[in-house]
Amino acid sequence: AELPTAVNITWSSINFKTILQWQPKPSGYFYTVEIHGRTSDIRRKCILTSETECDVTDALRNVNETYTAHVLSVKPAEMDDFEEPPYAVSEKFTPYSQTIIGKPEIKSYSQKGSKLKVVFEDPLTPYVFPNGSFRSIQDIFQHDLEYKLYYWKDQSSGKKDVTTKSHTFEVSVDSGKNYCFYVQGIIPSRRENRSGQESTALCTSVGRSILDEYGAEVFIIIAVIAVAVITLAIVLPVVLCKRKKAKKARAVREKELLNGV
Repeated sequence: AELPTAVNITWSSINFKTILQWQPKPSGYFYTVEIHGRTSDIRRKCILTSETECDVTDALRNVNETYTAHVLSVKPAEMDDFEEPPYAVSEKFTPYSQTIIGKPEIKSYSQKGSKLKVVFEDPLTPYVFPNGSFRSIQDIFQHDLEYKLYYWKDQSSGKKDVTTKSHTFEVSVDSGKNYCFYVQGIIPSRRENRSGQESTALCTSVGRSILDEYGAEVFIIIAVIAVAVITLAIVLPVVLCKRKKAKKARAVREKELLNGV
């Protein structure tokens, strides 16, 4: 009987790291993945695997190429046969236009007076330069890539945004007010997946008081400490006074006993 073929074949790609996934889990047979490009040679990956996913990143080095994946269902003895094993074909995938842009990393930020400055770095890809250093998404997308800074006054819902092709934002804000922000990569030329993942949202702390930061919790703690200090200030003198009187009375009794002897 012919072996079952893969179903639900999907591409998952972030910053050009690309994973092919499918179903079902094999029983009594294995899978082998073939990557077919329009102009490139066939590349075999994950040969005779019992898994249902395969990292195909290094088979997609020409990021502008359009690929399809053939997921072959095979038994070990059939790999050398001339007959083609049953297989399923994926949807087409072009890394340059379909990989998701990952989160930028905020390196530093500062708010001085009415200026908010944010410095960030591109996400890296799995691909390397001849010297071994990793290529960033900026190295691959070049001028197609831009970034947006979304920023808003702390505890406010009104967002503003500004765009740059560099790695530094500098925007005007209200002096003395705290601002929150995040950065996101954008590929305007794309029809789909134009917006990348959002960086971690951060907030400045210019003029932020302890109560602003921690709210009622700090107020309660301060109140408890104040009550404890006041209580101690009242009770301690009373205790010391009683101890002093008791010590004096004991000394008088001891003296009377000695005189009686």
